[in-house]
Amino acid sequence: MLQLLVGVAAGYVLGTRAGRARYEQISKAAKAVATSPATKKVVEAGRQKLSDSLNTQPRLEPMKPIDERTTILVPHDRLRRN
Repeated sequence: MLQLLVGVAAGYVLGTRAGRARYEQISKAAKAVATSPATKKVVEAGRQKLSDSLNTQPRLEPMKPIDERTTILVPHDRLRRN
């Protein structure tokens, strides 16, 4: 989504006939959006959600350790918490 917005902004910037001042204004706004921590956080959350939905491997969680060196991992959906 962010790439689409950046592409639209870039197309507008390159295609506009409003002059250099408008180009600078749009360029500054695009850089501010692209580098903002909120944008980075949203992009990272989206990437993680997409990665989780595309991952075919079950998420594994540890059960009660058998000893100091041995822990059994089970799929998240089969873990029973007592």
